[in-house]
Amino acid sequence: MGVWVKQWTREEYDRLAAAGAFHPMARLQLIQGEIVEMAPQSAGHATAVQRLHKALEAGFGAGYTVRLQLPLALTDESEPEPDIAVVEGSLEDFRLRHPTRAVLVVEVADSTLSFDRERKQAMYAAAGVPEYWILNLVEGVLEVYRGPRASTYDVVHRLGPDDHVSPLAAPGRQLRVAGLLP
Repeated sequence: MGVWVKQWTREEYDRLAAAGAFHPMARLQLIQGEIVEMAPQSAGHATAVQRLHKALEAGFGAGYTVRLQLPLALTDESEPEPDIAVVEGSLEDFRLRHPTRAVLVVEVADSTLSFDRERKQAMYAAAGVPEYWILNLVEGVLEVYRGPRASTYDVVHRLGPDDHVSPLAAPGRQLRVAGLLP
C-alpha cells in the first residue's frame, strides 16, 4: 500500500473554507495544491508589511489596488495570501472574486525565507507575476525577481539598505530599501 497525498484545487479549498472546515482564526493558504499554515508574524515582520503597504500605496495611483495579506487566485491549485499584492483595478472590482493577476507581489521573510525563495518564487513565476520581491529580514536586503520564465525568474537583484528600487509598473516611484526594513 502506497502513501497518497491529496492535491487540493482552489475550488475545493474555497468550498472547505465556506463550509467551516477550518478554524475561523486559522491562517491558511493554498500553495501548489497543498494547504499550508502561515507562520506567526514577528513584530519586525508586521512593521515591514505596514511600511511596504504605505510606500506602495503612495507609489501606485489610480487604476491599482495595493492588497494587504489577502487572497490572490493565481491558478487552479494556488491561492496564496501574499503580504502585499499590487493588482490592476479598484477595490470594487474584487467584491465578488479575488484577483487572478498581480503586477507586483511582495513577501516579508524571516522564518519563511527558504519557502519564499523556493516554493513561492516558483509559484509566482509559473503564474506569470512580472515582479516578485522578498524583503529579507534575515539579511536586511530586498531581493527583486523579474522576468518570469517557467518556474523561475531571469533577473535577480539583491539590494541593500542604501539602495533604491522602482517597481516595474510604477517606474517613476523610487523606494529606499532602508525605509522598508523594520
